[in-house]
Amino acid sequence: MRTDTSWGTLPAREHLPVEVTDAPVLDVTIPVYNEEQDLEPCVRRLHDHLARTFPYTFRITIADNASTDRTPDVAAWLDSSIPEVRSYRLEEKGRGRALRTVWSHSDSPVLAYMDVDLSTDLNALLPLVAPLISGHSDLAIGSRLARSSRVVRGTKREFISRAYNLILKSSLSARFSDAQCGFKAIRADVAQRLLPMVEDTGWFFDTEMLVLAERAGLRIHEVPVDWVDDPNSTVHIVKTATEDLKGVWRVGRALAVGALPLDRLARPFGDDPRDRRITGVPRGLARQLVGFCVVGALSTLFYLALYSLFRTMSGPQLANAAALLVSAVANTAANRRLTFGVQGREGAVRHQAQGLVVFAVGLALTSGSLAALDAASSSPAHSTELAVLIAANLASTVLRFLLLRAWVFPERRTTSTTAQDATAQGTDGAAASSDQAHARDAALYSRNAR
Repeated sequence: MRTDTSWGTLPAREHLPVEVTDAPVLDVTIPVYNEEQDLEPCVRRLHDHLARTFPYTFRITIADNASTDRTPDVAAWLDSSIPEVRSYRLEEKGRGRALRTVWSHSDSPVLAYMDVDLSTDLNALLPLVAPLISGHSDLAIGSRLARSSRVVRGTKREFISRAYNLILKSSLSARFSDAQCGFKAIRADVAQRLLPMVEDTGWFFDTEMLVLAERAGLRIHEVPVDWVDDPNSTVHIVKTATEDLKGVWRVGRALAVGALPLDRLARPFGDDPRDRRITGVPRGLARQLVGFCVVGALSTLFYLALYSLFRTMSGPQLANAAALLVSAVANTAANRRLTFGVQGREGAVRHQAQGLVVFAVGLALTSGSLAALDAASSSPAHSTELAVLIAANLASTVLRFLLLRAWVFPERRTTSTTAQDATAQGTDGAAASSDQAHARDAALYSRNAR
């Protein structure tokens, strides 16, 4: 599927050239399955709208997902009668499969898709693709959940949509507002690198694409849309919801173990302000401080809860050591992933061992504080013990952060040729596997694309 070996190297985002070329600027894909009644009105309405309002050249691509009615005949008729329309047929169902096949072989620099029912007001199409044409964004989505969106649909679908997006936010930390709206666009150069990472071939395809794009640091533009529910939709809600939840679990697990090569896809587009060095400010210091403070606050609460629990079964020194040891392991793991952005299992044991050394420093400070308190008062109150421990933990916080940053998780250099070669080798392997998985779809495309 890829034609080069530079997985993570993309040109800087720039405004697309305005001169006329053989390839249309925009390619809008309409995936269909048994839509013989709605297909022609949809395509003609979309074509009329683009011809009247869209300032660039365009193409409409009908992707037939193994329809069993007259949909292929209708698509072929539209292909032959309207110059800007083309069609081809896949012998297997799957919206994701159709989009992957069309987008992977399209010669247009901007790729979009929409559902055949045209539930979304077409006036949102130009605002959807404009940030991609200008070079401002990498992907764009229509959102029915934005404050200024105007949506008409039943209570059941409204509940399912909001519940699904809540699941994405809570489980995958997604920040985009609407994953299921059938109204999305992507730059072709981004799609070339991103699509080989997307495994799903059905309804979860675009959700997975958005999650990976967001985790890779790509810019997603959201457009509020006006949307009217199609009461005759053939989507099987329960089955689709089940497959979506399976997809959420699969993607979440892959992200948790660092199985996806997203690390350098975040900065392949040229002038990224995160790559600029500011004199006197170490790279990433502000973000790391925020992450460290959040993790530290949660770890302190966890530590105090453990200390109170262990204190009921042992003396203060033993309770302090046990609580600090357990919380230190959790603290190191959390800082490793959240504060310093280290993913995967490589080096995890070494990081925990170094974290235990940092733990020893905290243990010495807190144990020394308890010893001093015991020397000053033979039977201090429990609240006094907690106050002293809090003060000791605060005193060791700065030292702990410096040790973590400079020794346990030092800044990783990315200029090493060996490291770059290793990354390229690993991602080439992933791409080769993906190419084999989708070779059949590519062959079908070559035979059916007009």
